Amino acid sequence: MNEVIRNKKAAIPVVFFYALIVAGFWYFGHLNPISLTIAAVILAPVFGLIYLVVSYVGPKQSKLYGLEYLTSKLPAVKKAKGHVSFRNKMIWTGLVVILYFLLTNVYVYGLNVKNSVDVFASFRAIFAGAEGSIMDLGIGPIVTASIVMQLFSGAKIFNIDLQNSEDKAVYQGVQKLLIIVMIFVEAIPQTFGYLVPDSSFVAGLNSFAPGYGLFLAQTIIVMQLFVGSYLVFLFDELVSKYGIGSGVSLFIAAGVSQQLFTGTFNWLPQSSTIPLSLSNPPSGAIPKAIYLIATSTSGYLSSSGIVQILFSPPNPIIALLGTVFIFFLVAYFQSSKLELPIAHEKVRGARGRYPIQLFYASNIPVILATALLANVAMWTLIFWNSPVLSTVPLLGHNPLLGSYPTAAQLATYGNLISRTTPTGGLAFYLSAPNGLADWLFPILSPVGNQSVLFGHSALEEGIHVIAFVGFMVVASAIFAKFWIETTNMGSSAVAKQIQSSGMQIPGFRRDPKVMEKVLDRYIPAVTIFSGVAVGLLAAGANLIGTVGNTSGTGLLLAVGIVIQFYEAMGREQLMEMHPVIRQFFAGT
Repeated sequence: MNEVIRNKKAAIPVVFFYALIVAGFWYFGHLNPISLTIAAVILAPVFGLIYLVVSYVGPKQSKLYGLEYLTSKLPAVKKAKGHVSFRNKMIWTGLVVILYFLLTNVYVYGLNVKNSVDVFASFRAIFAGAEGSIMDLGIGPIVTASIVMQLFSGAKIFNIDLQNSEDKAVYQGVQKLLIIVMIFVEAIPQTFGYLVPDSSFVAGLNSFAPGYGLFLAQTIIVMQLFVGSYLVFLFDELVSKYGIGSGVSLFIAAGVSQQLFTGTFNWLPQSSTIPLSLSNPPSGAIPKAIYLIATSTSGYLSSSGIVQILFSPPNPIIALLGTVFIFFLVAYFQSSKLELPIAHEKVRGARGRYPIQLFYASNIPVILATALLANVAMWTLIFWNSPVLSTVPLLGHNPLLGSYPTAAQLATYGNLISRTTPTGGLAFYLSAPNGLADWLFPILSPVGNQSVLFGHSALEEGIHVIAFVGFMVVASAIFAKFWIETTNMGSSAVAKQIQSSGMQIPGFRRDPKVMEKVLDRYIPAVTIFSGVAVGLLAAGANLIGTVGNTSGTGLLLAVGIVIQFYEAMGREQLMEMHPVIRQFFAGT
């Protein structure tokens, strides 16, 4: 690799802004010298990366080439040198899923799970992580890094051409580096605010380093979370190169399927501390309905039992019916497609069809939109009650960004809310409702549902629903557009793929530009439609409610992933039987 040409004078503004931010931490955070030094050390690598980018003045147009040498040294799974057989792909895929589930049961050493707060509690279904385990962050850093890279690429900040193999390699390398950064960005605030170390663990470290036991314990927890999150990334690469489909998608589907099963069939009571009763029925939707019908009197059943079976959380029957409805609806849309006729340019009679699915952007846009909501929830929570960040001007403890329950509210509403439940501001209006009992009933009867409204009026709750649905639809459409452009699924890339496979659209000249114009009639419109559709389906499932508290996004993803995995298996078997077809799929 050639020596990177740099403008060393670029270090001056980078050092200036670094010193300015450190001074801001000292002034607004009132940090002692040791804490300030720690903060400065944590920030230093980030500004080092910024210097590598802004100082690059080499022959390539994109500044990202300033990170090329560093990204080339990152640990990664090497691509297979030859063809991986279908049997081996199935073995690798199954092995990775088993390893992932095993690691979700490896808990963080030195963590007090009981006193810790799960910041991502409402997003567990799509983050594919397990609270308190080394997989606590799940796929969060991966998805967040993808969001940042897509936004920067879509805004042309990177000045990079993803059709160019060198540019694409640099883009993917920088994304890997950003994943590492995002692991620490998500792990450090949680560990120093919500993941509480065990007191005995802290005491043992204090005996080793008096006065620094808590800091060492938190550092050890961060490093364990880093190892777990980076393993998730490596697992995803392993599946994509040696298995079938996407590792991230498989982890999501496996976790959601587990929640759906337990939410439907769990016979254990809602509260484990008291025996089964009409007020404490089984938590699964079907056992709950059977128990209440079998044990309640006709008077109770007609007055309260039917409402309890149909609408009362957790896992009411209406949520089960909504889950089944969304399942079949997604399956229908997933199998619907537009088919363009194509023919081989040299072999007469060799015709086929190029499918453009209605869910062309797949379920990736809704993953990115929900991950963005998760980051909004996490950062508004941290800025609301973090001892340091709550003092930051404009952002710290700002009710417009998001407010969270007070001690009095937690005491009043008991198990109905938690410390991570937003009660006002942007975080409240963008939070996902969970079933009819969480939004429709409070709108119809606001006086009797203040445990859900937190003092808001029925009108404000209506705005909450509209804002959430609107965000999911608009964000999913935008991310669908970005995703298609960054994954070589746009009209231009598809036209080149069809031409390189020796195919053409009958009745049109064999010219990529002509073929691109034909595809422009379909792909951009289908892309926006797919983004809007998945956003509406995910938001709609949240409004109806889902069993197992999987969330609408989790349900949508699980159905779509299972169908896509089945189709991917079919393609792999087809390529195994007909190796010539592999040449076409290799370019798509």
